[in-house]
Parts: sequence; C-alpha cells; structure tokens
Amino acid sequence: MTESIKNKTIVVAMSGGVDSSVAAALLKKEGFDVIGITLKMWSYNDIPVQDSGCCSLESIYNAKNVSEQLGFNHYTLDFTEKFTDTVINDFISEYMSGNTPNPCVLCNKAIKWGALLEKSESLGAEYLATGHYAKVKHNEKNKRYNIAAADDKSKDQSYALWSVSQYALSKTIFPLGSYSKEKIREIASEMNLKPANIPDSQEICFVPNNNYRELLEIKIPDINEKVGEGDILYKDKKIGTHKGYPYYTIGQRRGLNIALGKPVYVSKIDPGKNIITVDDEEGLLQKEFIAKDINLMMFDKLPEPLNVNVKIRYKDEEAPAIIEQTDDNHIKVTFDAPKKSITPGQSAVFYLRDDVVGGGIIEKVYT
Repeated sequence: MTESIKNKTIVVAMSGGVDSSVAAALLKKEGFDVIGITLKMWSYNDIPVQDSGCCSLESIYNAKNVSEQLGFNHYTLDFTEKFTDTVINDFISEYMSGNTPNPCVLCNKAIKWGALLEKSESLGAEYLATGHYAKVKHNEKNKRYNIAAADDKSKDQSYALWSVSQYALSKTIFPLGSYSKEKIREIASEMNLKPANIPDSQEICFVPNNNYRELLEIKIPDINEKVGEGDILYKDKKIGTHKGYPYYTIGQRRGLNIALGKPVYVSKIDPGKNIITVDDEEGLLQKEFIAKDINLMMFDKLPEPLNVNVKIRYKDEEAPAIIEQTDDNHIKVTFDAPKKSITPGQSAVFYLRDDVVGGGIIEKVYT
C-alpha cells in the first residue's frame, strides 16, 4: 500500500458476517482509520423475515462486537425508508410487470454506492469498503475504473457490481479480492472474531422464507383478487390454469400442476393477458436479446461490436457473445450458441477475461 493511502479514513459496510468483519480487520491492520457502519434496511414489523442474518439485531450486535474488539467506531444507520422506496418497491414492480429482478444489483448501485457513499463522505471518509469478493482496476490510459473478478471464482461477486458508477469505483476498496473464503475464515478464527463460523447467507435479505411470493402477498394484500387465475398455454393451446402470472418465472418447471407426460418449462409471461406459456426445454433456447439501463466500465462507449463472455444470471456459466451498443441506453447481445432461459429483468454482465466491461438489464428477448 502506498503512503498516500495509509492513514486515510475509510468506511467499512459491516453486515455482521465474517467477510465484512475480516475486511475491516485487514484495513485496520494496514493503517486505515476505520469507521464501521451497519445498515438497517428493512423492518421486521413490515416484513416478518427470521430475525437473523442481514439487518437483524444479531448481525448488528456482531458488527458492533467486532468494531469494539478491533478498536474503531461503529454506527448503525436506518436506511429503511430509502431501501423500501428504491429496492423493495422496484422488486415488487418488476414481478408485477412479469419480470424477474435482481435486487442486489440495485441495492449496490443506489444504497451501498449511493446513499452510503454519500454518508461516508459526510463523515470525512475518503474511501468505502465492503466484504465483496471482487477487485477494482484502474486503466491509466483512459482513466477509467472497472470491476474485476475475485481470485476465488467460487465466491466471486463481480456479477452484482456492474452498475456501480465510475466515481463510486474511484472511492472503493475490496480487501478480499485476492483471498479465498477458506483463508478469510482462517483469519477470523485466528483473530477470535465472533462471526468466524457464521454460515453464508444464500437468500435475498428481505424475502421471507426465501419465497418472493410471500412478499408479494404482504405488500399487495389483494394481489390474488387483482390478478387472479389465468391460462397456461402450450403450442397455442390451453392445457391448464395458473395462480397468477407474478408467481412464475422464466425456466420454472415445478409448481405448474400440469401433466403432459414430459417436463415443460415457463417460456413466456404475458402480464397484460395474465397468460403463462410453457414449452419443451428446446423452446427455452434463444440467441439474442436487448439490454437496457446499461453501465459501461472499461469504455465510455463501445466504438464497435465486441467479442465478450456474458453471464445472464448470478450462477450462470459465461458464454461467448458479440455485444453491440445501439444507443446510449441499450446494447444488443448475440450469443455464439443458443442460451437457455434468458430472463427479462435479470442482469446481463459482459466480461473480457476477468474484467467487467459493463452490464445492463435484460429487456427484450428475440425468439
């Protein structure tokens, strides 16, 4: 670390888990003046999620305990209203539009590298750090920043960070980008940090029982009266009745309650007509789509079509494709080979090796 960075003030977003706890410990050891901040982003009174994990009292106490142990100040900030207005309401709106959103992407952009970064700077912090497994790179030639994949590919979180702005990236440090998850737990154990053995959260923090349908019913109490049952179509023929289009996602196989003697999958959702279309697995294969709300990192604008690898969901395997920017807000993606279950509302992220070129939200899929 250079002398220009040492002794600078940095805010560490602390969830109470092992990753952010060790991130704070590493930065403290390197000479930063660390401030720990835990965000309270939803209320148990509004969303009855089990009171453990992200945003729970237990996680807040864990973060505070680590801060006291390591000797730096810790604050808990109530971002409930901002998070509800920005992330949860968008989550609901997307499902009601027949899409499948990724709320972590919007949370990263608007909350962590939006409202929290603004708060951090008001506290005099020059940098913001999190426990994400990712890296930030800076290109000296074009003066642009980009996210890059972490060394531990099994824990890499670069996919969910594509929407972070250039300014925010210039203020960001990811201490865990070069570490494996096993090493981070080892460091936490050696330092006797309480979160050392806390299991990783695999769920969306504000979704009760990891079932988004419950959240829809909480936030829209009359959803079943508003939407109601609708037709399930296969090869343009009605083969069954569904519970309401918001309860289904592209590629879904289970819970359709239809018997065709073979597996079929949701291939299309029509919110206007409340129709779910199903198809054979081959019917889920498509090659082209348009991504909207794009954010480019490595370039200000794509000068020409570019060969990249593309991920269309968090656990997706990258696949080769050509991307072409059609205007300031859209990119056309054409895969080399057909891709299964390209889903409107999900993020498409473009990679050159480990570097994130940029990303966007899947808007229109060409059949």
